[in-house]
Amino acid sequence: MRTITLAAGQDLSKGFSDFFKTIGLTGGGLVTKAIAAVIVVIAFRMLLGAAQNPKTALRQGMLGIGTLFVAVVLALYGDTLFSTVTSAKG
Repeated sequence: MRTITLAAGQDLSKGFSDFFKTIGLTGGGLVTKAIAAVIVVIAFRMLLGAAQNPKTALRQGMLGIGTLFVAVVLALYGDTLFSTVTSAKG
């Protein structure tokens, strides 16, 4: 019988740091993704609350959409934006 290797073996002896390297995230990248996820939840609550008061619905809706935009930019480019802060040489 022939054996087929679907994926190469991974050495995860160093724990979480090796795991994050396999999925392409660093500790800082994971933190920026988590912050972006929290901002998305806040933005959705803002958008759902916009329908409560018709006088301020447009302003609250636009604030919610702007907050979603910030969360998407942070999720996509957060590790690049904060790389100058986290890898500062002293």
